[in-house]
Amino acid sequence: MAELSATPDGGGRRVAVIASRFNEEITRKLADGAMETLVARGVSSDHIDLIWVPGAWELPFAARAAATTDRYDCIVAVGAVIRGETSHYDIIANEASRGLADVSREFEIPIGFGLLTCEDDAQAEARSGGAHGNKGADAALAALEMADLGAILDTEDED
Repeated sequence: MAELSATPDGGGRRVAVIASRFNEEITRKLADGAMETLVARGVSSDHIDLIWVPGAWELPFAARAAATTDRYDCIVAVGAVIRGETSHYDIIANEASRGLADVSREFEIPIGFGLLTCEDDAQAEARSGGAHGNKGADAALAALEMADLGAILDTEDED
């Protein structure tokens, strides 16, 4: 039995951070948290591309476009969908999430999931550098760890 464990090591990695401009006061903090974490974990700032899109709905399209370049070892997607008075929230949150998962599976590229789905502005603030940390930073760590795990598993396949 083998036990495999990966680390969020960014040395030599190239990363796309895709951020939604909608609710930018929140998403800018998420993107900043992701990029700061990537650099702290060894990703050269020259190897991080920040890609802005209009809203969460567009995150999967941009992730697919980034994945098709074969330029990136992983992607970090950040956005904030905050519940309003209509069912629009549910549609956007569900489809953006599904779209990102589909891209990750289809292109076999880790996508750190930093899409907040909150009931109100206070919850979003708490998760973008407030009491609940920065979910953009958490998504960056997860993306790096999964990129490392992918490399480990590729090496294991060669043995």
